[in-house]
Amino acid sequence: MGTSPVIPDRGEFVNVLAALQRGHVLVRLNDQHDGCWLAGRNVFWSFEPLLHYGLIEPFDNRQGFVGLRYYRLSARGRDFAVQACAAWKRRPLLERVVARLVG
Repeated sequence: MGTSPVIPDRGEFVNVLAALQRGHVLVRLNDQHDGCWLAGRNVFWSFEPLLHYGLIEPFDNRQGFVGLRYYRLSARGRDFAVQACAAWKRRPLLERVVARLVG
């Protein structure tokens, strides 16, 4: 049985969900390259958990660049993003700041 990926940076994870919820697209160079980008920023830790839990899905971006892979929220991901972003906003500001500093 495989292990589930850990979410090492909750702040990044919630930021990625919020950006995807606003309609941004996650871009990945290829499977051999760890780099992902979203709204012009690097995504360091969130890609694997998002994919593993079925929160994002690839799509064919006909207006995109050849060789890049594009991902957007799945139906499950949209539902999860609403709940996760709302829960994050309910947390006290100091707790959110600490989570961003330490992951």
